[in-house]
Amino acid sequence: MEMKRNMRIRGLLLLLLPPLWAALLRDVVAVTGTKITGMPIKLKVSQGQPVKLNCSLEGMEDPEMLWIKDGAVVQSVDQVYIPVDEEHWIGFLSLKSVDRADSGKYWCQIETKGKKKESQQVWLIVEGVPYFTIEPEDLSVVPNTPFHMACAAVGPPEPVTIVWWMGDSRAGLPDISPSILNVSGINQSTVFSCEAHNIKGLSSSRTATVQIKAVPFPPLNVTVTRITSNDASVTWVPGFDGRSPLRSCTVQVAEPEEEEQFSIEVIPVPSFTCGLPGLKHSTNYSARVQCANEMGSSSFTEWVYFQTLGLAPNSTAQNVHVIQRDSCLILEWETAASEMLRDGTVGYRLEWIQDNITQGEMVVQETRANLTMWNPLKDLIIRVCMLNLAGCGPWSEPLLVTAQDLIGGQRQARYGTSWVPVVLGILTALVTAVALALILLRKRRKETRFGHAFGSVVGGDPVVHFRAVRSFNREGPELIEATLDSIGISDDLKTKLKDVLIQEQQFTLGRMLGKGEFGSVREGQLKLPDGSLQKVAVKMLKADIFTSSDIEEFLKEAACMKEFDHPHVTKLIGVSLRNRPKGRLPIPMVILPFMKHGDLHSFLLMSRIGDNPFNLPLQTLLKFMIDIASGMEYLSSKNFIHRDLAARNCMLDENMNVCVADFGLSKKIYSGDYYRQGCASKLPVKWLALESLADNLYTTHSDVWAFGVTMWEIVTRGQTPYAGIENAEIYNYLISGNRLKQPPECLEDVYDLMCRCWHSEPKLRPSFGALKLQLEMILARLTLLSSSQDPLYVNIGKPQETSRNNPIIDCPFGTLGSEVNTVGAAAAVTSDYRYILSPLCLGNDAERERHLDASEGEARSLLYDLEMGEKPC
Repeated sequence: MEMKRNMRIRGLLLLLLPPLWAALLRDVVAVTGTKITGMPIKLKVSQGQPVKLNCSLEGMEDPEMLWIKDGAVVQSVDQVYIPVDEEHWIGFLSLKSVDRADSGKYWCQIETKGKKKESQQVWLIVEGVPYFTIEPEDLSVVPNTPFHMACAAVGPPEPVTIVWWMGDSRAGLPDISPSILNVSGINQSTVFSCEAHNIKGLSSSRTATVQIKAVPFPPLNVTVTRITSNDASVTWVPGFDGRSPLRSCTVQVAEPEEEEQFSIEVIPVPSFTCGLPGLKHSTNYSARVQCANEMGSSSFTEWVYFQTLGLAPNSTAQNVHVIQRDSCLILEWETAASEMLRDGTVGYRLEWIQDNITQGEMVVQETRANLTMWNPLKDLIIRVCMLNLAGCGPWSEPLLVTAQDLIGGQRQARYGTSWVPVVLGILTALVTAVALALILLRKRRKETRFGHAFGSVVGGDPVVHFRAVRSFNREGPELIEATLDSIGISDDLKTKLKDVLIQEQQFTLGRMLGKGEFGSVREGQLKLPDGSLQKVAVKMLKADIFTSSDIEEFLKEAACMKEFDHPHVTKLIGVSLRNRPKGRLPIPMVILPFMKHGDLHSFLLMSRIGDNPFNLPLQTLLKFMIDIASGMEYLSSKNFIHRDLAARNCMLDENMNVCVADFGLSKKIYSGDYYRQGCASKLPVKWLALESLADNLYTTHSDVWAFGVTMWEIVTRGQTPYAGIENAEIYNYLISGNRLKQPPECLEDVYDLMCRCWHSEPKLRPSFGALKLQLEMILARLTLLSSSQDPLYVNIGKPQETSRNNPIIDCPFGTLGSEVNTVGAAAAVTSDYRYILSPLCLGNDAERERHLDASEGEARSLLYDLEMGEKPC
């Protein structure tokens, strides 16, 4: 049988190949009987269209064929090599949706015996709407002064015509790109934009704003710092620059009492500080500042008043001497009253030195001081200076006190009469007596108070009977409140969480349900007030990777869920905090209802490419959509915008009911109907509406857009939206009018609802209530099948039985029923929610035979087209 089959293929090729060789004789590269062919062609394709290139090889049994683009190897999984016979192969390169980056020259190449053989080249040209290389830029101009703006765009196809817009009106005549718009002048702020037209359509540039230059605003926060006797510094913050760079600032300083200008300092910017040297000491001054640009100078600021310091004292302390009394050393000196008044003396600084080391310093206001921290066995040097706000005056002549003088004074004091030891002795005796009295009194009270508690047992040891006066409960609210205070969350969030706090002792953690980069979800058992147990899911942050701000954001989601009460919206059960030793931050935990079937996206993927695939009837898929629409209708009625609605953020309970979940990005809107994103966040680009991508604007209408994408996910059983399009390309793809394509087997009515969700005008999208009603009407029109043919609910609890009933037993991924995947796929979730597909096995021998027959049929069809003179694409 196999021999007859091979003879049949070779006979067909003998009929087809001679005309093909005649047609492509000039395209053949031949070395020792090996030929590789490919028709040279210039291929023009519209952007977004699929392209399939082919290459034929003869003379090798098992070749290693590579596709080359502009000299580099094409790294693509969409390459297929089909054997026509033992030494004849055809290779295909498929480009599903071409973009400008796919333009270039393509050819196929093999390497044999150290030599490379190449086919002729196919020049692929991707045509589309024009692409801007230069767009209008924001400008600031002088009023009524000419200026110009530039705009350029390229195809293919060419030519590209530029049309300028000034406000809402056209400016000038259409011009071939590149284009320069000359404007004679404007006297108010005006917006400019340009359009690029070719035969494929038009593209609109960014909108540039041209502002009018003006004189700057006065500076702000003028402050005088570093004030001394003879100089100071003035600092300020520049005001609005009038849309023209500041050139200089002017500082004026005057003496208000004399009402005359003192000086003018012109300071080049950007240094916004100015030194004021040569001032008079102990004098009042005022300062003000103005700044200038090319349009003129701002007005001066208000006067800022300050006073310079006086001069440091220029006289010294007189008649410095010491008086030794007992173990004290008293230093005294004199100064002139007139000198103190004139220089504003506020005190004196003392310094005493022993062994060339300063033993102590002090500042006093009187002319007398008691010295401490000195050694009577060493010589002592003492000096004094006068002190005021301007600084310290000259030091007095050092006063030397020898060790002999110090010892002599102490010996002389030893023979004198001193009451200090007597007083200290009396005080010590009194303290001792009082302490003994208190001890005896306490002992007696204790015996009296607890005497009834002590009893005796005949023939045994004494027994103490007591009653607990106070008990300490580890589960009391004091411990929980203390834990909340220790994690640094806001008072408002703390108030919201108080009534949903659950003590850690009330639940136990079980197996891991899933984990990610920042947290995990574990199964748990919660003890209810009636003593029964409830299965829950406990969501927690990972240890050692979070801060107080992370805890705040994590618990905000819980506070958000606390307000919800709807069968199709995940409801919060409670929150808890797991204590950790050594003062470390506790681990926050959010307790949620247990969802048996996990998230909807994983469930859909499992039904299509899981280890044991199963069929999901259309009625079940429609019910999923209705549940989500119902939950989102409830959220929108509560003025909540979800901002991250997707199949991965919807959960399935044991009754196959869908609940909207994951409110990490949700926001409540209190006024108006929109929320504008004000900081950088990690957002799901492929689920975002046009206005969200363009202006960071989020409304209930943008949630409707995401619901349309979620409907598409459900119908495709978990496929990735916009596959092959990078996140950075999504906005241009959508603004060009493109949308997700209608999936196979998708009802027209359902796809029409999706398209209405993706309307470019947000207010023209349907509400969640209207979507729910339309979906219920579609479900009601469907013919209900019997449970044996198409059950509404499928049993996924026993994968072993499903595996036994699955006809595709040699492949880890397959499908049930009449739809058999000839190529399976494995899925891996990445950070930007895209799925990477890789080919797997083809099942049993019969399936592989059918696949081979299909491949041979495609090859024969291609050879026939070449024979008839058609060009492959």
